[in-house]
Amino acid sequence: MRKVLFLIDKLSTLVGQAFSWLIVALTLLISWEVFSRYVLNAPNPWSFDLMIMMYGTTFMMAGAYTLAKNGHVRGDVLYGFFPPRLQAGLDLALYFLFFIPGIIALIWAGYDYAAESIAIREHSTLTANGPPLYPFKVVIPIAGVLLILQGVVEIVRCIVCLRNGEWPSREQDVEEVDVDKLKSMVSTTDRDIAEADRALVEKQQHGGHA
Repeated sequence: MRKVLFLIDKLSTLVGQAFSWLIVALTLLISWEVFSRYVLNAPNPWSFDLMIMMYGTTFMMAGAYTLAKNGHVRGDVLYGFFPPRLQAGLDLALYFLFFIPGIIALIWAGYDYAAESIAIREHSTLTANGPPLYPFKVVIPIAGVLLILQGVVEIVRCIVCLRNGEWPSREQDVEEVDVDKLKSMVSTTDRDIAEADRALVEKQQHGGHA
């Protein structure tokens, strides 16, 4: 079971990391468009459409990856204080009440949008000579399928937590900040400050006795 969970985690991670390179491409495109518009005085009408599609693709294809890393925003003011079994029970109920129906609707509607767009070879009408829209719309059902797969994994994790009383482990990934190193640095700094304060107090006490 753990291998299956990690396999889908890895799939979501690889897809998310692969599509994250679109952020670099989007940054270069925006920089080039600004240069073309204000320096060369030769704006590209299609660039605005392409920027929207690149951003939307990144957003959608990162959904399963973010879910795999438990990174989606949640209102956890009280949730974080709950024991693991209660957290798992709440998550399980919300997955069945909202997540699964919502993602199934996304896949269903996304498939219809993509099929219709491919059939008519749809192009953007926001600007003249807009780029084709059907590759972008195909991303919608694909992102939905990845999300539903990762959602099933998260449901299994909830069931395991309800049974064992603790959350199962996740596929490891890089972090923006090395949390363990940061904690050790903060702990070391606090200890050094405490020792310095203690030494100062002892020095003052010895000075007072003298």
